[in-house]
Amino acid sequence: MIGILPQWFQIFFLSMIPWLESRYVIPLAISSFDWEWWQIFPIAVAGNMLPIPFILLFFKFAEKFLRNYKFWARIMDWLFSRTRIRADGKIRKYEYLGLILFVAIPLPFTGAWTGSLIAYLFDLKFSKSLLTIFIGVIIAASVMTFLTLTGQYIWFSFNG
Repeated sequence: MIGILPQWFQIFFLSMIPWLESRYVIPLAISSFDWEWWQIFPIAVAGNMLPIPFILLFFKFAEKFLRNYKFWARIMDWLFSRTRIRADGKIRKYEYLGLILFVAIPLPFTGAWTGSLIAYLFDLKFSKSLLTIFIGVIIAASVMTFLTLTGQYIWFSFNG
């Protein structure tokens, strides 16, 4: 990965990046570093969760500021519209369970950052949203860790 930085910091920092998050950093770190999955997992989850309370608490201020600029207003209109379309039925019907599932499914354009945006757009409560997103992050990270370890086991069983 990034050779000059300590490995733990690389895991932590890369897990904060939207759409990369812990669910993709964990497999990358398992294959790149000589660490056990249980050493990587908590660092990646902590990095993934660090920005979430700030997004939930302060995104409304960032939106208000950025809407003063046409470029950012257009991007937010597109992003908000796309997010509402993808999440509307699930969130209106299942609320927090829908949010957990949206964050937990390790696919592109899902995850903690998008879950935070959904919580903001649907005006969900901060504490419930934070807990719900955390549970979703744990599930997504667990799924990807399991798939990575299973894939390695199968690969080395047939090729080792």
